Amino acid sequence: MTELSREISEVWSRLFDHRPFLNGEIKFMLKEFEEKRGDREVENLFVILEKLTDIKDTQAEKIVKSSCAALPVLGEKLAQALKLSEEIEKDYLELQKVTKKKLLENREKRQKEWDQFIDDMNFKCQRIDNTFEEKEEELRDLYADLNHKLNITNK
Repeated sequence: MTELSREISEVWSRLFDHRPFLNGEIKFMLKEFEEKRGDREVENLFVILEKLTDIKDTQAEKIVKSSCAALPVLGEKLAQALKLSEEIEKDYLELQKVTKKKLLENREKRQKEWDQFIDDMNFKCQRIDNTFEEKEEELRDLYADLNHKLNITNK
């Protein structure tokens, strides 16, 4: 019976106990990773550290010196650019005022011309109406005289 239980235990462990397999795979992965990669990351970190210290020692002073020389010139150029942009803005605003003034003047001029045109048209229409009324009155008088001369009576 003990032998049977041992065999069942062995079958069970082969089928369901994966610890030995996983341990072997983990060891294999670590070995492969360490062999293939080696100390590349550490070497890369040292190279980066060397470059940073080199930049800190040599380039920082160089940048400070060049900025001391270049920044005043840059400041002057920026001031000139600012002055030019302010002059352009001033000219633009002036031009805009002149344009608005001309626009208002032209609008007033057109309004006066329109008012004059409307007045002229009203005057001409009134003249035509007056002429029509005069002609109508003349025709009435003429037909009244004709009726009177012919002795036609209106019924």
